[in-house]
Amino acid sequence: MTAAAQVSGYDQDMRVSRVAIADVAFFADLSGALFWQEQRLLVVSDLHLEKGSSFAARGVLLPPYDTVATLSRLAAVIARHDPSVVIALGDSFHDRDAHERLSEPDREALTAMQVRRDWIWISGNHDPALPSDLGGVVASEVAIGPIVFRHEPTGASGEIAGHLHPKARVPTRGRSIERRCFASDGERAVMPAFGAYTGGLSIRDPAFAKIFRAPGLMAHVLGDNKLHAIAASRCY
Repeated sequence: MTAAAQVSGYDQDMRVSRVAIADVAFFADLSGALFWQEQRLLVVSDLHLEKGSSFAARGVLLPPYDTVATLSRLAAVIARHDPSVVIALGDSFHDRDAHERLSEPDREALTAMQVRRDWIWISGNHDPALPSDLGGVVASEVAIGPIVFRHEPTGASGEIAGHLHPKARVPTRGRSIERRCFASDGERAVMPAFGAYTGGLSIRDPAFAKIFRAPGLMAHVLGDNKLHAIAASRCY
């Protein structure tokens, strides 16, 4: 298949939406992942694996299925895009010891996803010291051309970060819906959290104003069947 045909196929897929960041074309996926087709690179952020077991240790009982659900969704989006590189953009694990609580089937699922592809773990504030036995490599940030991948956003041009778990509340037909979203002004982006048990921070929170100082901030909202590009000013 030619590159042109591949692009055309993506453009016709309602599950992805073309997003430009620092003049680089990406596809925002309905799952919350970001795909750089030219580099065959898939980015996900804030998996927060083993959050359920972390809460359980503190007496807050949640169904212990978050890691299975998150890894299943990750496997599905990897199968759809078949990337040669995967970057997990920090806070892949909910705490410093979460990787030790991974079940053997979950470890095997993670290993299977890494076969035939490069895998980069970006360290986050929840998992600053990732172990070396998870496969792949660990980095504090990664730069490819004009794009820099890191966990905590600084507002730099060309930056793709996570950490803030953006979400948007949007009015619709006399009511409102609240969904995860990509936050981007065309020069930089903050990705939604990918993890099953992750919460979110409103795109109208002052934390985003510190990063996106110029007008034009958009919420690329993850809908039921497609992404919706909505001006942040219309969210609340």
